[in-house]
Amino acid sequence: MSWKLKRTRQCKNCPWLKDVDPNDIPNGYCETKHENLKSTIATPGDISSLGSGQIRVMACHETDDAHCVGWLMNQLGSGNNIAMRMRMISCENSKHITLVGDQHETFEETLPG
Repeated sequence: MSWKLKRTRQCKNCPWLKDVDPNDIPNGYCETKHENLKSTIATPGDISSLGSGQIRVMACHETDDAHCVGWLMNQLGSGNNIAMRMRMISCENSKHITLVGDQHETFEETLPG
């Protein structure tokens, strides 16, 4: 069954952008909430979640019903999230995904420090 991303352009306050200070992200963003997002980061190359139908995703901080585009592109790239890669095969608008600047390579780099 095909599906569409609700957001395909990375927002200007995305914590995956190198020039964004996560402390400046609106809507109650804080270090504790950010640290809890670690559970959305796949172990690179891990296939244990395939077939489970359960993929933990990072939502965009501007909405609760759209993927974080920075997170998504990290997981499809260097994050090597196999389950997410498989899910994206049926995504109708994935070719429209747009990043807007230099990105952090790892989740740990996105944490305030």
